[in-house]
Parts: sequence; structure tokens; C-alpha cells
Amino acid sequence: MIYLDNNGTTRVAPAVFEAMVPWLTEHYGNPSSLYPSARRARQAVEDAREQVALLLGCQPRQVIFTSCGTESDNAAILAALRRTRRRHIVTTRIEHSAVLKLAAHLERNAHAVAYAPVGADGRVTLEALQSLVRQDTAVVSVMWANNETGVINPIEDIAIWCHNKGLLFHTDAVQVPGKVPLNLSALPIDYAAFSGHKFHAPKGVGILYVREPDKLGSILHGGGQEHGLRGGTENVASIVGLGVAATLARENLDNEILACAQMRDHFEREALNVFPDARINGDRQHRLPNTSSLCLPGLQAAEAVKQLGELDICLSAGSACTSGSGTASHVLTAMGLSESDAQATLRLSWSGFNTPLDGPRAIQAIASVRQAQAATLQTA
Repeated sequence: MIYLDNNGTTRVAPAVFEAMVPWLTEHYGNPSSLYPSARRARQAVEDAREQVALLLGCQPRQVIFTSCGTESDNAAILAALRRTRRRHIVTTRIEHSAVLKLAAHLERNAHAVAYAPVGADGRVTLEALQSLVRQDTAVVSVMWANNETGVINPIEDIAIWCHNKGLLFHTDAVQVPGKVPLNLSALPIDYAAFSGHKFHAPKGVGILYVREPDKLGSILHGGGQEHGLRGGTENVASIVGLGVAATLARENLDNEILACAQMRDHFEREALNVFPDARINGDRQHRLPNTSSLCLPGLQAAEAVKQLGELDICLSAGSACTSGSGTASHVLTAMGLSESDAQATLRLSWSGFNTPLDGPRAIQAIASVRQAQAATLQTA
């Protein structure tokens, strides 16, 4: 199998899996209890918190374990609304559904949301956000790197401006770990969301970074876990795995960036040679090293994903969350692509588990599927 959907989810690293097993089979005590195996579990959670903090470049007390990136995004924005008691949110048209669907829900419940446009390169500008801020704005929410195009937004500039204006700033940073150096202590980001399964940890564990955790308030009311901020018995095995994945992401960062960028760039050169009418969507400079958004005019991308899957080639059309919906990507249409071109776009995303041969083999398979689709249209 050739797996090129690493922005959708990643393989659990062997070292991560091995680290998790004892906490499922031997040391399964509840970390809130007082007997020895429970204390070991509590210490394992805190060790993982320190590992994650090293990856993010922050203090362990600023790390809150959650179930996923969606929970972290929701918790951050809702916390900002509670903290400020304001009812206006500024975000962008290219956010993940974790932000956009929450925004739509809030709009139905007496809140106002302003959506900043993006350019043809897929980036939001600080000026576009500035024009939407009001006196009652509670929080500005801008994703760090887009999950479909890999385009990286000017997060540092946005965060500094928001801080200077006294505005809370949240970023969906789910796609960033292991692909971009992180040092949150150097940036005035108030909230950031991460998800373990995007960097070789298991599904079902995420991170909410909070710059001032004493001002967060409880996001889940219960037994007082996570220093009273998120009730619920900790998912110890997955948190341990997350800690190991964080260490691997930090230690392998430079090699991962280089290897993925080389594989992606080689793929794009070959793809544009094989498909002269193809285009790469989004800014070619400000983007993740592992992501390629390839438009092949006339291709039925959603169907192609299924056909390629039968050939053991795994990739996506748009995001993994929406590739089966049959609708054009909201990210690509926000960038100005027509519905037909948006529906003719494939997303490929690499990790360190890929090999340099995966891209060329994927091109051969894509060419075969595209040719077959064209032939079917001609005979229809």
C-alpha cells in the first residue's frame, strides 16, 4: 500500500505503540487513585506533559490533554467567549470544520461571526482580519496551516497584532507538529489546538495549549482532572503514546522536513510533466513541507480517490473529513477555484514513513484512473 494521506491521519509509530502497551496491560490503575500503580499512571501522564511541552516550546502547566483537535478548538473558542463575555468572533473562510461548524452554531445562538477572505494563494492577510474586528470581538481564530493545501498563514504577525490590541487569539495548529518548528513561549498565542494522530500518536488524544491556564476555567466539569480544567479519567495509554510521539517529532524534525519536502517536490515536478494542464493550488513558498494540492481539470476527484484506493493508493480529495461529501472544497472555492476545478483536486501528504518511490507510483496510478475516467465520459 502507498499511503499519501498523512494530513488525514498518520501511522502510529512503532515506538509509540510499544510505549502504550504496558499502560493497557500492566499499569492500568486510575491516575486519580492513591495506590502504587495509580501513582505510576499519574507520573506517566505528567512525564508525557513535559514531553509535549518540549515539542511546543512552552511550560508543562500550559498543556491540557483532550480527546482530539476538535475538542481543543471548541474549548478554546468557548473559553474566550466566557472570559471576555463578548459575542463577536473573527475567523477565516478556510478553517477546519471544527471551527466553522462551531461558528455556525454560535451564529444560531445570538453570536456574530465575521469571516475573512483569503487570496488566490490561500493565505489570509492581517489587513483582512483587522478590517473585521469590532469593539465586541472576543477572539480571533486563524488556522496555522491549512489541512487541504498546506498553506501557512502569517500567525506570528496576527498573534502580535491581536495581543497589542488586547484581543484573544486562537489557532488551529493541528497540522503543524513535526512539520514546522514550534516555540509557543515566544509568541502571544492565547490558545492552540493539536491532535495526536496527525503526528504518529493514536487517535483519541489531543492537546489544548493555553497561555494563561489560570484564566481558562473548566472546560469539562467532573472529577477535577487536568488540574481542575478538564474532568474525566485520563486516557493514560494514549497520553503516554502522545508524549513519545512528541519526542520523536521534536528529535526528527529537521530530517522529516527535508525528506518530505524532497518527496513532495519530486512528485510535483513529475506530475506537472505528465499532466501539462495540472496546477498546484496555493502558495508554493509558505506551506507545509509534506503537502501537495493538485488540480487535474476534468478529473472526478472523489471517484478517483475510490478507484485509487482499489489500487492500494491512499490519498484524498480535499480533506479527509469532506472528501466523500460530493461537494466542492470550501477551502479551494474560497481561493477562487471554480467548483469543477475544486472537485478535480487531489490532496497528497507525505510522512517519514513514505519512500521516494511512492510519488512516482502514485502518478502512474493517477494517470491510469484519469485516462479511464476520460474514456468513460467519451462513451457515455
